Amino acid sequence: MPKLLEKLLNYLEVEQIDKYLFIGKSPSKPARVFGGQVLAQSLSSAIRTVEADRIPHSMHAYFLRPGDPSKQIVYEVDPIRDGKSFTTRRVVAKQNGRAIFNTSVSFQVGEAGFSHQIAMPDVPPPEELETAEAALAKFAKENPDAIPFPLTGPIERRSVNPRDRANPQPAEPVQHIWFKVKGDLGDDLSRHQTLLAYISDFGLLGTALYPHPVTPHSKGMQAASLDHALWFHRPFRVDDYLLYSLDSPTAAGGRGRVQPPDCDARRTPA
Repeated sequence: MPKLLEKLLNYLEVEQIDKYLFIGKSPSKPARVFGGQVLAQSLSSAIRTVEADRIPHSMHAYFLRPGDPSKQIVYEVDPIRDGKSFTTRRVVAKQNGRAIFNTSVSFQVGEAGFSHQIAMPDVPPPEELETAEAALAKFAKENPDAIPFPLTGPIERRSVNPRDRANPQPAEPVQHIWFKVKGDLGDDLSRHQTLLAYISDFGLLGTALYPHPVTPHSKGMQAASLDHALWFHRPFRVDDYLLYSLDSPTAAGGRGRVQPPDCDARRTPA
């Protein structure tokens, strides 16, 4: 497994110190804990408290306070319900004794039933698109003081309709991004779900800004996630390309809503 991916997994797969108590650590950058990290660590904590035949199918979360990367995060899991088919866990993430995040995670045993889905968007395949790293490298060369985030990492992303970071123009609030992790994750579904929870916080805020001549990194902009929901409809792999299709139907009051379609956006849908 590549070193950067292994390092990320070490952060996301929390340390269990009691039956329903876990500890998560953070990288030193960025200055605030990335929301996807807390989503993933909370999901990892909840998964560790249920039977192996229970698979998470939905997660509903609220970000309450900024996280401090210099301090550990304590995850308290509340075993709200253990039913015959469904299990529910509530997770509260705390620093300095104060809640910074809370979520409810619902689990279900595997069951057969009706199945349908809308068609995935018709977009170019990832091989025809530039990687985000290559695009950022070009931008950094032309704007050496403007990149506040790393140029490399364990996640490969390829945008179908990237914006001009130096001069963003108003556009339709729709964004399509191919992504995958750089390495083989094996067949443990919970690991793939944990990584997807982490990745799911990328691109949301940027999509809400597409109709406006700014990006999350524009001067004077301060953006943060407020609430977040995930649904896991089917098994998937994040070490193969997945398409993240986002649209923002509305923004008002300093808040923007961003949502993906409920389609199976794998390269080879089953």
